[in-house]
Amino acid sequence: MGHLPKLIEDLALILVAAAITTLLFRRIKQPLVLGYIIAGFIVGPHLSLTPTVADTENVETLAEIGVIFLLFSLGLEFSFKKLMRVGGAASITAFVEIIFITVTGYFVGKAMGWTTMDSLFLGGMLASSSTTIIIKAFDELGVKTKQYARIVFGVLVVEDIVVILLMVLLSTVAVTNQFEGTEMLFMVGKLLFFLLLWFITGIFLLPTFLKKAKALLDEETLLILSIGLCLGMVVVATQVGFSAELGAFIMGSILAETTKAEKVEHLIKPVKDLFGAVFFVSVGMLIDPAAMVEYRWPILWVTLLTLLGKCFSTTLGALLSGQPLRQSVQVGMSMAQIGEFAFIVAALGLSLGVTSSFVFPVAVGASAITTFTTPYMIKFSPTFYNFLVRILPGKWESRLSNYSTSTQKIQAESNWKKVSKSYLSIVITNGIILLALMLLSLKFLQPFLNGYIAEDNTLNIVTLAVSLLVATPFLWALMTKGPNNMSYKELWLDRQYSHGPLLILEISRNIIGVLIIAFWVNQLFSGTVAILIAVSITIIVLFLFSKRIQRFYQRLEGRFLINLNAREIAAEEMNSSSDNILRRHFKPQQELSPWDAHMVDLEVNPQADYVGKTLEELGWREKYGVNIAYIKRGDRIIYAPGRTARLFPFDHVGVIASDEQMQAFKPVFDAKEHADSNGQIVEDIVVQKIVVDEHNKLKGLTIQNSGVRERTNGLIVGIERNKERIINPNSTTVFEWGDVVWIVGERHKIQKLNKVSGGI
Repeated sequence: MGHLPKLIEDLALILVAAAITTLLFRRIKQPLVLGYIIAGFIVGPHLSLTPTVADTENVETLAEIGVIFLLFSLGLEFSFKKLMRVGGAASITAFVEIIFITVTGYFVGKAMGWTTMDSLFLGGMLASSSTTIIIKAFDELGVKTKQYARIVFGVLVVEDIVVILLMVLLSTVAVTNQFEGTEMLFMVGKLLFFLLLWFITGIFLLPTFLKKAKALLDEETLLILSIGLCLGMVVVATQVGFSAELGAFIMGSILAETTKAEKVEHLIKPVKDLFGAVFFVSVGMLIDPAAMVEYRWPILWVTLLTLLGKCFSTTLGALLSGQPLRQSVQVGMSMAQIGEFAFIVAALGLSLGVTSSFVFPVAVGASAITTFTTPYMIKFSPTFYNFLVRILPGKWESRLSNYSTSTQKIQAESNWKKVSKSYLSIVITNGIILLALMLLSLKFLQPFLNGYIAEDNTLNIVTLAVSLLVATPFLWALMTKGPNNMSYKELWLDRQYSHGPLLILEISRNIIGVLIIAFWVNQLFSGTVAILIAVSITIIVLFLFSKRIQRFYQRLEGRFLINLNAREIAAEEMNSSSDNILRRHFKPQQELSPWDAHMVDLEVNPQADYVGKTLEELGWREKYGVNIAYIKRGDRIIYAPGRTARLFPFDHVGVIASDEQMQAFKPVFDAKEHADSNGQIVEDIVVQKIVVDEHNKLKGLTIQNSGVRERTNGLIVGIERNKERIINPNSTTVFEWGDVVWIVGERHKIQKLNKVSGGI
């Protein structure tokens, strides 16, 4: 017999255990992550009653691959533009919560006598909530359409990216053991530099490559290419000094901006689910029941910190962002749990060998408890709000209400804010590209040319000339490209107040350009020579080649913007012009927030009893106070539909309502029509035949008048007569003796009719 590697045996054991627990946890409607962890405990070394995994080293390797694909999949769902669209309310809420809970987690760890590194990783574990658990609880409680849910989802998006950055910082601190402020600032700057550089480069190159190779990319090749890009970026990130998880996330976020994002996400899901299950099972294998009992008090303190600390800090952040007290409380009580990232952060600490073994059971124990408490926290948030209103002084409540109203009235950005953003974008984007080109010229170009040019000065001059030739378009953009928006033009026309500050901005960015060039040249020549060359290059860029460089840069910028907006462009091409008008000009979340109203997109159930009725017949506005903003039917959208507009299956309806109105209206919208046959399934719809004879008395009747359709709830699809077949007969066709009639309908009704006709 052939020898079977232990890894295959272990993998079989892991997946069978995971499958069984998955079925059980689906049955009891609990998160699958906890099921995987329990499966890991069952096959782990701490339970002797069941088979145990033998080759733990290989399983750990598979678990690392699982983390990579989990982060890659998260990047595909994330998109940096999605972060930009989150809005100020969610961003402020998230940052207040993350800062508070991370710092508090560190001090709670120190108070329990933990080491500095254990305490740091504890703060990192508490920084994120569970998207899976929150969405599941929202669905079960029917609150997904409420206004505060939008803020919760935005906070989750911000948490994901911040926790990725925290993982990178924690791993760097763990490896270097450096805690100085300057070292931390350098790490943050290095991280942001490479993040932006990879994103800019990826967006410029990858979508164009996918477009060129479109004809060659079937599902198989696209899957292989995606995994190859993911793992390639993992290698690049680790070579630069960052974690593999960051590389996977970055590549996922780059692919998320391409038109292939949905397809890649669909193809990668089975791979992610497989290796992700292995990872969470490997987490469960590390659980030691004796350790959980021994560290029951740390588990209790961390659980209380999660429930109370995250609830308080998120509520505070929502209040500071301008949300009403009721919504702030609901947001805070929704976020009080530990997410799946806690296990990834804890696994990172163990793999680096910088955290204690008990950190894992503490994270798992606290996560399990807060998972079960989340639905109750969400459910009782209105009750807790009413309690707060009763005990808060009236002045406090009034001030909070006034603060919320005044904050929400700030809708439009000032011209100076828009112009400042434009200048900042130009300087940061082009500055990063120039620094990247400088690093490439010094690390790769100069050593390459050194093999052909022996004399040092000649080598430096050639290196500088070649690298600056490539960098010229970006130098021009950094120093002379103007903001392309109306706000700049409006400010420029205001000569009395705007020319001075605008001139300062122009001078400042030119100084930045000169300094970058001087620093670049200083790496190759002396300081005095560097300044002279920098000024000379600046004059050449600004005056001699500006038009040619401008045209070239605009082509580069155009390519980048097309690639960046590829998904939106493709979506707009599929939508009608009215849909575009709606999305550009109708912003209910901003315009309606002072009235505590928001717009929710709902899909018409094909079994709803109101299908086919007009809005006037339904009378929803009069009964429930809601308004229909639009009806989207396929690629067509009806904006502000009239009273004669009808609703059809799978229409998307934009409903404007407050939370209270939506709570009363949603059950009516979701109600299904009661059919005669309950529990009808597809298998009950069959094709059967009857014979026209003296028993059923169909002879001489037309199909329309025979009542066969009504009696069988079916459709006559064929008649066999004198060895001839009539396919899809007309409703005026007359039955004759001996006709064999083929009917598609409900099995039991056709059988009943068949018995009457004597069978066949």
